[in-house]
Amino acid sequence: MISRFFSFLSLIAFGAALGFSWAVFGDKSQSLYLLVGALLAGFVWVLVDAWRGYRVRSWLRHGDLGIAPDMTGWWGVVLDRARKLLRERERSINAGEQRLKDFLSAIQASPNGVVMLDANAQIEWCNQTAAKHLGIHPERDVMQRVGNLMRDPIFTAYMAVEQPTDAVVISGFEHRLERPVRISVQRHRYGEGKQLLLTRDVTLLEQAEAMRRDFVANVSHEIRTPLTVMSGFVETLQTLDLSEEEQHRYLGMMAVQAQRMQGLVEDLLTLSRLEGSPEPSFHNTLALTRLLESCEQEAIGLSDTITQGAVRHEIAFDVAPTLQDAKLLGEPRELQSALSNLVSNAVRYTPAGGRIQVSVDKSADGCLVLEVRDTGAGIAAEHLPRLTERFYRVDRSRSRESGGTGLGLAIVKHVMQRHGGTLSIASEVGQGSCFKLSFPVNRWKSNH
Repeated sequence: MISRFFSFLSLIAFGAALGFSWAVFGDKSQSLYLLVGALLAGFVWVLVDAWRGYRVRSWLRHGDLGIAPDMTGWWGVVLDRARKLLRERERSINAGEQRLKDFLSAIQASPNGVVMLDANAQIEWCNQTAAKHLGIHPERDVMQRVGNLMRDPIFTAYMAVEQPTDAVVISGFEHRLERPVRISVQRHRYGEGKQLLLTRDVTLLEQAEAMRRDFVANVSHEIRTPLTVMSGFVETLQTLDLSEEEQHRYLGMMAVQAQRMQGLVEDLLTLSRLEGSPEPSFHNTLALTRLLESCEQEAIGLSDTITQGAVRHEIAFDVAPTLQDAKLLGEPRELQSALSNLVSNAVRYTPAGGRIQVSVDKSADGCLVLEVRDTGAGIAAEHLPRLTERFYRVDRSRSRESGGTGLGLAIVKHVMQRHGGTLSIASEVGQGSCFKLSFPVNRWKSNH
């Protein structure tokens, strides 16, 4: 500021000196010209200073920080300080914007949905997950009342509660009868009357809970039925005077029911062991020929038991020549159980005289494929997705008559998952079924 004052005085003095010189050489009034010179110099200084100030003001309003006017003196100092302040402000704004972008990106990546509502329950912002859950558009539906977009009665009643404590579960936007979608919605208040909606897909949780309830109910029913039968036979044996032949017949029926319960318990223990065990080792091996021979013997014995003198099933095992020495890498007992369940199911559900074909080959991608085909009644398409559920039966009465527990395919599925393989099912009513086990390249080996 002092330098600015001195520069002004210097210019005034210079103007006065010019006026004085003019008066001396022109024989004029010295005092008058001295004053005029000083005033003119002051006027010029003011004009130049105003022009420089105007340039600084224009730059502050419209200029680019990278291209600032080149100035010295007081206005240069002002310009330099303004430039530094503006750069710091720009950096702060950029940092704030970046933090906001990172925050919004994190929310967008969240598996949970987020909807921000203003004091009037109008949508201010939502992430893509919430848009998918609730069927709202992140851009088009901004400032729309969420109640006008969500017409679910449960959701409407939930939004009407002043201070909700628990979440509410509603049907999602993509909910269909054949493919249900259930969404949990939790409401929180924040700021001045604003609200935050958090959404979460709980479809799998509800399905797991339903499966747990069904599992408990099915186990109870499956065990209670043979127990009831056995209790009735015991009471009959205790209260009635039966002949030796009748006693033998009743004891035989009790043995059948006891065997049924034993098979159920064994399958349940197998499932429990599969779910709680570590991944099978790659060091244990099971020769493919040994596995097939064991399953063939079981299939023939089961066929004899079921047919009881009628035409026996036609059972054939076919292995590709290059796979005769193949070995599976994994837990032998589990692998044996998987194929045995498929073969026994094929025998149980194929009428006497039908054909069961077990074949082994290598797929184009190097997987070892075991196929079990039968000429049974076949399975309708709507049942196929649920066949591997525990206790799921297409025909309950028929399943019990065949001696099945309803857990065989669930065991097969778990065994294949643990070995990195897949179970695929194809069937057509009246044409039979095909169950295919595919083992990845790292789960089998052969010398060919």
